[in-house]
Amino acid sequence: MTANRTDLDAQALADAVAIANIPSLLMMLVHMTGELHWLESPFRPSRGRGVTDHDSGGLGEAEQAMVRSAALDAILAWRAGRPLAIAEPDAALRRRMMSVAVAEDIPADYDGIISAELPFARHDEHPRVTVPAGFVAVIVGAGVSGLCAAIHFQRAGIPFEILEKSSELGGVWRDNRYPGAGVDTPNHLYSFTFAPYDWSRYFALRGELKEYLEHVADKFQLRRHIRFNTTLEAADYDAATQRWRLRVTEPDGATVRREANLVIAAVGIFNPIKMPDIAGLEQFQGPCFHTAEWRDDVELTGKRVAIIGNGASCMQTAPAIQHEVGALTIFQRSPHWVAPNAQFGKPIPAPLRLLLKEVPLYRAWYRLRLGWTYGDQIFNALHKDPAWPYPERALNHANDGHRAYFTQYVVSELGERQDLLDKVLPKYPPFGKRMLMDNGWYRMLRNPKVTLVDEPITRITANGVATADGSEYPADVLVIATGFDVLRFLTAFEVHGRSGRSLREVWGDDDARAYLGAAMPDFPNFFCLYGPNLQAGHGGSLIFMIEMQMRYIMDAVTKMLDGGFGALEIRQDVHDAYNEDVDREHQDMVWTHPGMRTYYRNSRGRIVVNSPYRNAAFFEMSREAKLEDFVAEPRILA
Repeated sequence: MTANRTDLDAQALADAVAIANIPSLLMMLVHMTGELHWLESPFRPSRGRGVTDHDSGGLGEAEQAMVRSAALDAILAWRAGRPLAIAEPDAALRRRMMSVAVAEDIPADYDGIISAELPFARHDEHPRVTVPAGFVAVIVGAGVSGLCAAIHFQRAGIPFEILEKSSELGGVWRDNRYPGAGVDTPNHLYSFTFAPYDWSRYFALRGELKEYLEHVADKFQLRRHIRFNTTLEAADYDAATQRWRLRVTEPDGATVRREANLVIAAVGIFNPIKMPDIAGLEQFQGPCFHTAEWRDDVELTGKRVAIIGNGASCMQTAPAIQHEVGALTIFQRSPHWVAPNAQFGKPIPAPLRLLLKEVPLYRAWYRLRLGWTYGDQIFNALHKDPAWPYPERALNHANDGHRAYFTQYVVSELGERQDLLDKVLPKYPPFGKRMLMDNGWYRMLRNPKVTLVDEPITRITANGVATADGSEYPADVLVIATGFDVLRFLTAFEVHGRSGRSLREVWGDDDARAYLGAAMPDFPNFFCLYGPNLQAGHGGSLIFMIEMQMRYIMDAVTKMLDGGFGALEIRQDVHDAYNEDVDREHQDMVWTHPGMRTYYRNSRGRIVVNSPYRNAAFFEMSREAKLEDFVAEPRILA
């Protein structure tokens, strides 16, 4: 790896290094200089608390100065043409470096992720395959998952097209336009490994996230493959031809029949919207809308605004509008745990943007540290300890430590409003429901304009909301922030497999199951991205999970085409054994804790959304598609 520019001002780089993340600089120094003393005392970082970047690494001022001086010299020498002293460290050194970077012992199987994230990795690339005449893949959806699938197909030389029901790409970041909408995973982690970006914030807002996806589509020239305003209504498998028969609604409203050899469902789970079943909702006389259908034409200034629901979308919306409205009433079903992060909402300083853009090794190690901190680092704290004496409040000693840390933070943020503590402090263990990132939620509750109500809603009136204690809260505007119907996967179109049974019939109402969240028996050459039990509930990048899924799918498709097969269908026993293991693992984890309700669980208490595996374990599971796991049919010649 060599530098691609030589005209940068040395002072600009010096300004960047002066405020850069010390642990990431140390790992970069090992690559650039080959000097392993940077991994030893007095330069070994301490472990950061919470999800902070821990930029100082806990080093003293003198040691930090030595690291920054050496880092600047190394960067300048590299940019002048000096090759990396250790271009590709071996597995032992990679693990040692990662362990030093995060100040804790990293499991051996985490090396797959480490090697995949480094700039010289090629885990996302595939050899071009020989494709039979007429072979075509159809991708449904032009959001994060659909773009990822398209790029992999394009690199392998597989003809494809994307059917997108809307007039724009972007998926969830196209649709959700409510105030404050953004990502609660650091965007240097919430991005494709193969498409870094010059982010303006540590946690990007919706507009920049959509711009990123548009940038990716343009960089890889994907727009020519997207059929906008085109909706897949149904897909039926024809075993006689090994092809999918598609019923598609065109932009002009006409229904046409199409065919495909391979279908990728990339429609995500954040649709359709979920409306609450509350008496009188249709009787409300003012504007009433879901956050996913935000109305820019509704004036909020000086109005009495009521928000039903207090999850992720409310947590982003409410602080963003609190000073604009006349009064804000939030109706809470249950409190949530919130993680503090000093960088949430802050812009990235221009010098750091320069460093992240121009020095790939620094960017890679910065992202690697984020991936561990927001992911597998906390995994062990989410398992039940049968000997732990306080299961009602925590799962184990480490989980109880998280409770104490988060509780202390809530107390400090509430300030003089300690009367709200009982309302906002969850009784269930930390991480039991989706962990939210604090953007000033508790400080907002100190605003005299804001009222938090935890009484159950009994009905909606023409001009407000009535609760079980007999109170009625007047409102001019009613905002529904109750999320999406995430338990019912693949509701965007009907799918009928080899036997003629629909996927909805196979899954039942809310009990979706798939192998690696991607493949189902009876549905040959059909894969879903962000399928059941795929979301890393303990944390991490959903985009990286989708990349892992797509790597697996590409391996399967490559083996199918190279082997002369016309259809691959995951075996029933392989699928069932995997899902039995998923359920077994979940019984030991926080999401099956009885003291809470969460959208992760279906009506029978089964965890449908989250994966029970560490990100590193899923990386290994999805590394290779084994032909023996599939029913593989020879290609039928036309």
